Amino acid sequence: MKAALKSYDYGAVSGIQKFSPPNQAGNSRWICAQLGAREHYAIPRALQRSGQLEALFTEIWAGPVLRRLAFGPLRAMAGRYHEELEVGGWKLEDRLEKANSEQRTAKVVSWNWQTIGRALVTKNGKRKAESGDLYARYIREGKWFSARVRDYLARRGTSMRGKIVFSYDTTALELFAWAKERGAICVLGQMDPGRFEADLVRAEESAWPGWAARDGVVPEAYYQRREAEWRLADRIVVNSRWSLDALVQQGVPAEKLVVIPLCFEERHQEPAVRNQEPVVKPLKILFLGQVILRKGIQYLVEAAKSLETAPVHFDVVGPVGISEAAMKSAPANVTFHGRTERNEVGKWFERSHVFVLPTISDGFAITQIEAMAHGLPVIATPNCGEVVTNGVDGFIVPPRDANSLAEVVRRYLKESGLLESHRQACREKARQFTVAKLSEKLMALEKTYQ
Repeated sequence: MKAALKSYDYGAVSGIQKFSPPNQAGNSRWICAQLGAREHYAIPRALQRSGQLEALFTEIWAGPVLRRLAFGPLRAMAGRYHEELEVGGWKLEDRLEKANSEQRTAKVVSWNWQTIGRALVTKNGKRKAESGDLYARYIREGKWFSARVRDYLARRGTSMRGKIVFSYDTTALELFAWAKERGAICVLGQMDPGRFEADLVRAEESAWPGWAARDGVVPEAYYQRREAEWRLADRIVVNSRWSLDALVQQGVPAEKLVVIPLCFEERHQEPAVRNQEPVVKPLKILFLGQVILRKGIQYLVEAAKSLETAPVHFDVVGPVGISEAAMKSAPANVTFHGRTERNEVGKWFERSHVFVLPTISDGFAITQIEAMAHGLPVIATPNCGEVVTNGVDGFIVPPRDANSLAEVVRRYLKESGLLESHRQACREKARQFTVAKLSEKLMALEKTYQ
């Protein structure tokens, strides 16, 4: 056992490891190891609905007590749960095998106090937010979490034969290495296009000197960890064709890759029905997300400059990752609002008319679906998840093209009825990206192993 639990050697994996399907086809069960909320637990929720989730492992799970006590630096942790995954009164230390009930109720395992302690140490230590240190933290947290899940399963002698183990990139390596030796199927969730995306960001930093608030250098160790996970994984789930093509360019066999889009559902109620009356100008355009070069903020600012005399205003909402000088270069029709609380996001959608995503590269960008669910047409580039149908519920514009971006904004201003037509199509489009659809795609993926 001790040998099996040793630290994983990046160089130990080479070539493509093929797996043999389980002997009892159709009896596979899923174990999810998820650091963070990740689109608010969409994967485990989808598996729970299909009756295939055996257990969810996560670093923190906010039960009723923690939700009441969370304040100050712990406030963000209060939202780390989902009512669909609440476990009918079971304590966290109940045995994993108890999940094998006829109702197939899943169990949630977390390490709350350890996670809170680590978070407080990080905050009090005031670690620098420079890129290198940030990615070092990703590696450190990924190793810690992956080893915790592995050790939990190992101590209980959990049979892994025929189980499907799902984890996201940077948090899977130690768990996958152990689980594969014991007959498990390993499915990796890859969030972004990897080195390919980082190269695009570096090119933008060169083209827009002085714009980035910090350098975008990613340490080699971070890539090495991810690439070792790619080699171990039996399947790699990406959220867009954009990501799939990028990973193939980096040497990942195409047959390992499967595209499964993200989903969006309101947790408590449907977004409010938008006012069907004609838009009162100015046309309000919302940018919501990280305000960084990768998201194309530089091209949004350039487009805004050419629209400075038009009745349009751009609200830029999200954590700012560009320099003060870059923000000051924006025209008066752009307002930077900074970070917003999650419970305030819906209000921004409700007070806007159009959503814009001029991204250079995104694994998917779930904000597209969220915007459409609120009745906002989306202006996006093709370098992300395939959501927008050009000219039907928004527009697709080329990346790095401020002129094209400005032109479609002018179309909304000039063409009577265009905005309302796109609004009506948006809600229907959003219904195509549900948890139920995600569940169907995961079950289709499972069938490939039967």
